[in-house]
Amino acid sequence: MAVRAVRGAVQLERDDAGHMEQQVGALLTAVLERNGLTADDLISIWFTATPDLHSDFPAAAARKLGIVDVPLICAQELDIAGAMPRVVRILAHIESDRSRAEINHVYLGAAAALRKDIAQ
Repeated sequence: MAVRAVRGAVQLERDDAGHMEQQVGALLTAVLERNGLTADDLISIWFTATPDLHSDFPAAAARKLGIVDVPLICAQELDIAGAMPRVVRILAHIESDRSRAEINHVYLGAAAALRKDIAQ
């Protein structure tokens, strides 16, 4: 079994804790489903949020999904002029038998514009 990394992102419509929980939960669920993963396959997850998001920690959504024994960390994304606002990104380290080419990175909604080369 190999260690792989899965990327993903979602743009929130507003800075609201409930909305963040819903959207980040949808992102994590999509990452797990599209890669045939369970919480036991997760090694760790890095979350970043753009500087305009203040309502909650993105990792809180993972805990509410039942991902409770996986190391999680949140950080602030760089504040770059012209960057897409209200975006939560993830970098999940996983154990998988899939090759790198078989990993499905997940960019939901408007966040698909961030990585047109790999967005599903």
